[in-house]
Amino acid sequence: MTAVDGVVSTSSTTEGASPTGVAERLAEAVRPFIGGDLPVRLRAWDGSEAGPAGAPLVELRSPDAVRRLLWHPGELGAAQAYVTGELEVHHNLDAALTHAFSVARDRELGGGRPPLAAIAQAVRTAAGIGALGRPPAPPASQARIRGRLHSVLRDRRAISHHYDLSNEFYSLILEDSMAYSCGYHESPDVSLEEAQRAKLSLVCRKLGLEPGMTLLDVGCGWGSLSLHAAEHFGAKVTGVTIAAEQKRFIDARIAERGLADRVEIRLQDYREVPESEWGSYDAVSSIEMGEHVGEGNYPTYAEVLRRSVRPGGRVLVQQMSRTGRWPGGGPFIESFIAPDMYMRPVGETVAHLERGGLEVRDVHALREHYVLTVAGWLERFEGNVDRLTELVGEEVVRVWRLYLVGGAMAFRDGRMGVDQILMVRPDGPHDLPATRSW
Repeated sequence: MTAVDGVVSTSSTTEGASPTGVAERLAEAVRPFIGGDLPVRLRAWDGSEAGPAGAPLVELRSPDAVRRLLWHPGELGAAQAYVTGELEVHHNLDAALTHAFSVARDRELGGGRPPLAAIAQAVRTAAGIGALGRPPAPPASQARIRGRLHSVLRDRRAISHHYDLSNEFYSLILEDSMAYSCGYHESPDVSLEEAQRAKLSLVCRKLGLEPGMTLLDVGCGWGSLSLHAAEHFGAKVTGVTIAAEQKRFIDARIAERGLADRVEIRLQDYREVPESEWGSYDAVSSIEMGEHVGEGNYPTYAEVLRRSVRPGGRVLVQQMSRTGRWPGGGPFIESFIAPDMYMRPVGETVAHLERGGLEVRDVHALREHYVLTVAGWLERFEGNVDRLTELVGEEVVRVWRLYLVGGAMAFRDGRMGVDQILMVRPDGPHDLPATRSW
């Protein structure tokens, strides 16, 4: 008899006897898949428990949680069960996920195929506990994007899935400028607002913006950089986005701040920047948008950046990178957050941009800064969770909690990175200083 988290389990297994409770049966069945004993305390829907008493507590509230893991082993099945509430991680989600990743690393679990006998035993166990059957329907929050990969129409649908939740939703997570990208934390103690202002000014300084210069902001988001460049550096800015909610938001801010003569926002795909504007911009920026263009379209994206800026003009791309098994965002991110996202090691992105005709001058790694930025978002998220739930429902709130916690871990542990890549168009003289102190 055990008591964990205030719940008493009455199931027991004497030494040498076959396990009787659901938790014990699952613990035995998964041993070949996880390289040994359970690393967590597992509680099943019948009240039984298994695993070390002091470990993070994971509760399976329904046989559907097991069914999802059978049909989608690993990250996707676990994420589906978590966001629907069929699987609960008690207490600290970050600590539990960190523990699980640590065990997987120590046991060198690399996704190899287990023996057929182990698979057969797992299926028999699932049948015995009532968890065998057709796959449960995907969660309502899971993306359903159709069309040819990275066609203009499909990209619009993918961006809409992520960014059109509502402007109020994002305003409760982001700071006032609505900068949805890594900040620049000059110390761990600065506020989220200060870090984002510092990032925006850093980008403008790197681009050499001065009053009257023209800037094309590709994938302008909620306009944080477009508005900052116009207000604080006197630039004339054209921003492009394919998210209708974002354009409405920025247009309202342009009117409020009297910037209609300096900022124009277009509902336009990056591939639709007109030929008449090629070579007409003094500078081009693209902040955490390149992850959404895909591997096959990245040469086109690089070409748009190059041909839009004047010869000798500067281009700055801020972009996330990823190492490891998944070249994209990973099964969870691509299924629930950013469909069709593609990330790669930063060196491969630099090579793409160089092949696209741009001369790379600086690569500034900001990985540790993103840990602090996401911590700020998560603090605002949890502080506004009741209103967020009213806006989008419990399931989407669970999606975002997993997204924010998992994202902070990935940057902290080095599975993901983010870099500012500063370039010039080489077919003309540039004025980038020989020595730089941004």
